[in-house]
Order: sequence, then structure tokens, then C-alpha cells
Amino acid sequence: MRIVQIIDSLDVGGAEKMAINYANALANHIDFSGIVATRKEGNLKYQIHPNVSYIFLNRKKTIDLKAVLTLKKYCKENKITHLQPHSSSYFTALLVKLVYFKIAIIWHDHNGLSEFLSSRKSFALKIASFFFKGIITVNYQLKNWAIKELNCKNVIYLPNFTSIDREIKSETNLKGVEGKRILCLANLRYQKNQFYLLQVAKKLKETYPDWTIHLVGKDFQDDYSAKLKATIQQENLDNQVYIYGSKNDTYNIINQATICVFSSSSEGLPVALLEFGLLSKPVISTEVGEIPLIIKNDKNGILVPVNDVEKFNSAILKLIENPKLRDSLGENLKITVDLNNSEKAILNQYFNWIKTL
Repeated sequence: MRIVQIIDSLDVGGAEKMAINYANALANHIDFSGIVATRKEGNLKYQIHPNVSYIFLNRKKTIDLKAVLTLKKYCKENKITHLQPHSSSYFTALLVKLVYFKIAIIWHDHNGLSEFLSSRKSFALKIASFFFKGIITVNYQLKNWAIKELNCKNVIYLPNFTSIDREIKSETNLKGVEGKRILCLANLRYQKNQFYLLQVAKKLKETYPDWTIHLVGKDFQDDYSAKLKATIQQENLDNQVYIYGSKNDTYNIINQATICVFSSSSEGLPVALLEFGLLSKPVISTEVGEIPLIIKNDKNGILVPVNDVEKFNSAILKLIENPKLRDSLGENLKITVDLNNSEKAILNQYFNWIKTL
């Protein structure tokens, strides 16, 4: 097999990280593994392994004939058998399919709004799905939706997997006191619900003011970001909550955290959760998406209802006051991730499925 991942950008994000993970992992198992960024490069470019082929299309518009023909040429020259577009990049793969019909498309759906699928805009996707050979989803809700709504019945649920690149240069120094940092590794988007953490920070300021919250993820410089920053100032949380933007040295950042959190109102299976597990970090998360399939409450993490500030705050206090519990939850999460979300386990399922298409 000769498989190429397609992703719109290489900014730090869940779908982008998974495209990199597949490209890097497959390079050790198949004849050819490549990755294509269609619209924008980004920090994740530096996580592509040397044995993975990479090209950037620099697509300027929705239908960019030059970009399509460049990708077609790349596929022909490298005898590519499968394109694996992630999220919205399925459209680029479809355009290539129309001019190079022999290639197979495996669409990888990472929709993070799995709790709100009824409102998903899907007309173009339904048309495109006639041309899909198969569909990979990152949670069961997306799988059921694809089977019901799309025109491709070869659908499989494959959990996300990840690895930590320890060789990336350490550049980010988290503020605050060592051993008293709480990390949220997520892009600044409304479904990630960082405002929830500001309410938690207000309560934390009253009880443990030396503990701080650190928001690491892409800042889109939009209304959400502006309101978040304004609220931090209005609530006098400048010394409690810090925003860093997109960073590439994930291993270094997670290692500086004592507690890791998710405040999301909607999720699939966040790659960051697996990264926290690999590094044995204790996690508190809202009970959304596929997270409860990984975290078993009070065994390898703590789950709280969405928007329940009191319970979230109680969970943080519980971990702050009990270092042994932090260690135990982190160690148990590592065991869970190693058993169920390892590269080897997921790739075995992936290859067995592809052979049936």
C-alpha cells in the first residue's frame, strides 16, 4: 500500500496531529507514506518524520486547479493507492479523484462537535461520500451518523492514538510556581469552553492563589479570544490564568504541568488526553464525547458534568490536596492508554479493515 494523508493545515490541533501520527506510523509498515498540507503550513510540520514524504499545495481558493493538478502529479509519480483526507480536506481529495479516478479515498472524520451532529452542514459531504472507499470516525456517534447520513457504508470507528516526540527542542516556559500548574491543552474555541476554567480560577484564587491555570493552544484572534482575554482582566485573573497560543514542544509543556484538565462542552477523543496519559498526568475532564471510554471516574482520572463549576472545583481541590492520588490516577491512565490506544493496536485494526475494502 502507498497511502497519503491530506490535511488543510499543519497548525497544532487534534485532526492535524492525527494526520501526522498516521503518516509517521504508516511509514514503518507500508511501501510509501506521505502527507500533504493543502492550505497552510504550521508548527506540526516539524513533527513529520524524515522517512515520510511531504508536500505543500498552497491552495488559494476552494477550487484551485493548480493545486489539484500538482497533487495528481504527485500521486501518479509516487504510485499512490489511497488518499486519507482528514476533516474538511476531503474536498481536495474528491477533486483529485475526479481527474485521477483510480485512486481510493478513505475519509477520516474528526468532528469535535459530536454532541451537535443534527446541526452539521452535510450536503457537499453527502455528495462527496459517493466517491469514498471507506470512512474512519474517531467516536461512535460519528460512526452512527456516517452510516445513517452518508453514501458510503464501509465505516469503522478507530480511536485516536499518539506518541510523544521527546526530541523537539524545549522552548516554552510556563509561568507560575513549579508543582502548582494546571494545564488545558486545547485551541481557543467555544466548544473547548475555556470560560468555564475562568470560573474555576476565581474560586481557586480564594483557596489556593499560588495555583495557576495555563491555556495552550491556537489563538484565532477572534471574538471568542477577545472576550476570554477581556474577562481575565475584568475578573483580575491576570496572575491566575495565562494564555500562550500554539506551541510545538508538547512534551516539555506537559512535563511542567501538575494537573491536566479538559473543560469542553463537546469532544471526540482529544489527542491531548492520550498525551497526558503517556506522561502519567492526572486528568480532570468534563464528561463528553469518547472521554468516558478512556477515563473511569476516580480510577484513572476524574469526570465531572459539563458546566458544573462546583464539582470541577471540588475535583481540583481534591487533587491539589492529595499528591498520592495525583500519582495514582496518572499511573493508571498511562496503563489504560498503553493498552487501548497504542499505535500497534490501532494500526492492526486499520490494516485489517483496509484489506476488506
